[in-house]
Amino acid sequence: MAGNSFGNIFKISTFGESHGNALGVVIDGMLPNILFDFNLVQSDLNKRKPGQSKITTERIEDESFEVLSGVFEGKTTGAPITLIVKNKNQNPADYNHLKNVFRPSHADYTFEQKYGFRDYRGGGRQSARETVARVLAGSVAKMVLNDIGISIRAFVSQIHSIKLEKNIEQIDFSEIENNIVRCPDDETANKMIALIEQVKAEGDSVGGIITCVCKGVPVGFGEPVFNKLHAELGKAILSINACKGFEIGSGFDCVSMKGSEHNDLFEINKNQQIATHTNHSGGIQGGISNGMDIVFKAAFKPVSTIKQNQYTLNTSFENIEFKAEGRHDPCVVPRAVPIVEAMTAIVLLDYYLLNKVYC
Repeated sequence: MAGNSFGNIFKISTFGESHGNALGVVIDGMLPNILFDFNLVQSDLNKRKPGQSKITTERIEDESFEVLSGVFEGKTTGAPITLIVKNKNQNPADYNHLKNVFRPSHADYTFEQKYGFRDYRGGGRQSARETVARVLAGSVAKMVLNDIGISIRAFVSQIHSIKLEKNIEQIDFSEIENNIVRCPDDETANKMIALIEQVKAEGDSVGGIITCVCKGVPVGFGEPVFNKLHAELGKAILSINACKGFEIGSGFDCVSMKGSEHNDLFEINKNQQIATHTNHSGGIQGGISNGMDIVFKAAFKPVSTIKQNQYTLNTSFENIEFKAEGRHDPCVVPRAVPIVEAMTAIVLLDYYLLNKVYC
C-alpha cells in the first residue's frame, strides 16, 4: 500500500490502525537542537481525542504519547523522530456486524475492491483515527514555526447552515477553546452545539467548515510550477478524512467579482511595510506566499456512519438493510480543528526548509 508518506524535506510517514496496538509517525528532516515541547504535543492531541465532550464519540482514549527516537535530553537530535499513541480503549467487537457490509459513503467497497481485503474494525487504516499521527507530526512542526514567528489558528466557522457572521479581523482567537465546538463566538457556538445534539438524538450527522489563519509567513514560500504553496496546502487538507472542499482567499466567491474588485493593491501600511490593501489572494500569489495572512477554508461532510436504517450491499453483492452500531461522532468538525492546524504546519515547515535551500 503506497501513499502513507507526505512532504519533501520535512517528511512524515504514518502507521497503525484504528483498533490495532498503536498509531504513530516517523518524522524525517526535523532540525536538530530544537527544544521538544511535550506539553504542546499533548495539548494538540487532547483537542483531537475522542470522548472529550457530549458532542463527540463515546470512545475514551487519553491519547498519551511516547517518544521512541530522535529526542535526547529534551532536544531534537536531527535523527528520525518516532512517536506513538497506544490504543487503550479498543472494542473491535463493535464492528463484527460490518464484516460483510459495504457501508454507504465509506471506503469499505473501494478498499476491498482495490486490495482484496479490508480491516473492518472501525475502518482500520482508512479510519479517521489515523489522524492522531498527523497531529503528532504537526505539533513537532509547530515547535520550529513558533520559533520563527509563524502562528496557525483554525476554528469552526460553520456547522450545517449555522454560520459565524464575523470577518477575520473581528475574530478573537483566544475564544476558540472557550466552547466545545471551537467557534470563537459563544452565541453562534451555542446554536451549533444545540444542532449537533439534536441530530445526534435523531441518529444523524452534520458537517461544517473550518477556517484557518496563518500569520507571520514571510514572502517566498512556494515552488512553482507544480509545487505551488496553495496547491500543497490543498493536497494536505483534502487528504484529511471527510474533507470534501478547500478554498483559499476569496475562493469560489471570486467568480462573482470583477478584476477591479478582486485585485489586491500593493501599499505601504501604517507599519511602513509592504502589504496589500485587501487579501482576496489569501496570502499567496503565483503559488508563492506574499507576506499577508494565509487564509483558507476546509469543508467537511456529514459523518457517514449514522444510527438509522439504510440500504446497501453486502460482500456477496446482495441488497440488505442495516443500522450502524458502535461509537461515532455526530459531527467531526470540532475534532478536525487540530488536524487542519497539523497538516498546515507540516506544509509550512517543509516549504520553509525548501526555501532555505534555494534562498
